Amino acid sequence: MSDKPQITICMGSSCFARGNEKNLAVCEKFLADRGLKDETDLELAASLCTGNCARGPVVIVDGKTYTNVDPGVMLDIMQKTFPEK
Repeated sequence: MSDKPQITICMGSSCFARGNEKNLAVCEKFLADRGLKDETDLELAASLCTGNCARGPVVIVDGKTYTNVDPGVMLDIMQKTFPEK
């Protein structure tokens, strides 16, 4: 088991249509800007629907499920997960 934060961005059709492609871009830009690409395990759950389709887009960080995630919320999640030192 990894000690790195695990971020799962659901790419099922409902979450994708509701905006998770934008959330993925926010996540990748945040990690790149902070030089953190090697500090996280980023997963795209394309076939592993979380079952929360009606509450999507869904993002899971270290087992905690966030629903109705928009790019602003995604940025907040990233800042909470990777606070500036």
